[in-house]
Amino acid sequence: MNLCKRTMFLAASAALLLAGCSPKSPAPPASGPTSPTSSTKKIGITLLARTDPFYQQMEAAMTEEAKAKGFELDVQDARKDLNVQMPQMETFISQGKDAIVVCPVNSEGIGKAITKANAANIPVFTADIKADKGAVVSHIASDNVEGGRLAGERLGKLLGGRGKVVILDYPVVASVRQRDEGFLKGIAKYPDIQVVERPSCRGDRNESLNQMETMMQKYPDLAGAFCINDNTALGALKAVQSHTNSNVVLVGYDGDPEARRAIAAGTALKADAVQFPRAIGKQTIDAIADYFAGKKPPAFVPVKVGLIDKDSAGR
Repeated sequence: MNLCKRTMFLAASAALLLAGCSPKSPAPPASGPTSPTSSTKKIGITLLARTDPFYQQMEAAMTEEAKAKGFELDVQDARKDLNVQMPQMETFISQGKDAIVVCPVNSEGIGKAITKANAANIPVFTADIKADKGAVVSHIASDNVEGGRLAGERLGKLLGGRGKVVILDYPVVASVRQRDEGFLKGIAKYPDIQVVERPSCRGDRNESLNQMETMMQKYPDLAGAFCINDNTALGALKAVQSHTNSNVVLVGYDGDPEARRAIAAGTALKADAVQFPRAIGKQTIDAIADYFAGKKPPAFVPVKVGLIDKDSAGR
């Protein structure tokens, strides 16, 4: 073999040897946080009001549980506006989310969007607030009838079983209707208590303040009010506090931190039916995980409620 051919042979052999020792694919990246992949379950969530302390706690628990299960959440704020929530639902549908969670702004009005999700074969779950129309896999919420009953019984006791009361209401929301149902059952134990009016305040603090002012002027002998959430209760409290000679007694619903402080301070807000939003959030994600795993979650997952007063509000 001449020198030229021998040089070419050795070069070719070296190339083959290097090729045999080289990896056939790039080395895997160093371990670390994984990014969502096409197999990650994507869940769209539209909350009634993301700025509300109740929904903030619920969202925090959902986020924690979803992270543990490897789900990707897309959380939107409906801002208590059905005209905001409907497009959010439609976007989730067009994006092909694997599941949708909705806290309806309007229990009947949201039905059209849920029906569209049904037609797209996207499972829908409701949390905290029930929908009146459309097929829902599972509803996860407080036992609102029981919470309302506890509030009614406590207000009746606080009033000594007598007097005129109002319900500061929000009847387009199913969970509020359930609270009202329970309240009326609880207050019915006191036949000398009369529910004189049920003005709607939309769960809004300012509307509640204004409605409470109107009720106190219309009924100078008003004895008490049931407030369907803590924003309502705190608005009503401000109205009552502006009348230094008022003896109106308030009972609220939720157990938010600000309301707890008002109860502990001995204000006109004497008690609250208490919800556990973190439990609702966690159990909502758990129900979705069961569905993804081929299990059938219950149609209704009730979450316990309680009652706090001045003695227990600070705990």
